Amino acid sequence: MKQNKLHIIKKTGFSLPNNYFESIEDSILNKVSPEKETTKVISIFTKRNLMYISSIAAAILLLFNLSLFGNKPNFDSLDSATVENYIINEDITSLQIASLLTSQELIEDNFIDYNLSEEHVENYILDHVDIEDIMLE
Repeated sequence: MKQNKLHIIKKTGFSLPNNYFESIEDSILNKVSPEKETTKVISIFTKRNLMYISSIAAAILLLFNLSLFGNKPNFDSLDSATVENYIINEDITSLQIASLLTSQELIEDNFIDYNLSEEHVENYILDHVDIEDIMLE
């Protein structure tokens, strides 16, 4: 009986419009890619933005170049070790150092006249000289 009922039903309940498969491609393409609308483009590099950026850069540059920090070096704040390291590392010759000194500062008596105490000499020997070197001599 079931087979007889299936032959009687001729309509499936589904229907297609005329020329559906011929026109479906055009209708889908029209819906997917409509005419391109013109969009408003805003440029990043306008005169106004360049003025803001350049003024900020100038302010930062002035902040670092002006003497706002007040840390100016002077000769009184230099350590003798710093000066010695600079002279050693920069390969400064004795002639270049002598050109910076006056003739009064280069008197031989300034270099010969030492007032060394025995305690300073002993400390120097203990810190800088090996006992084995003294014994070999």
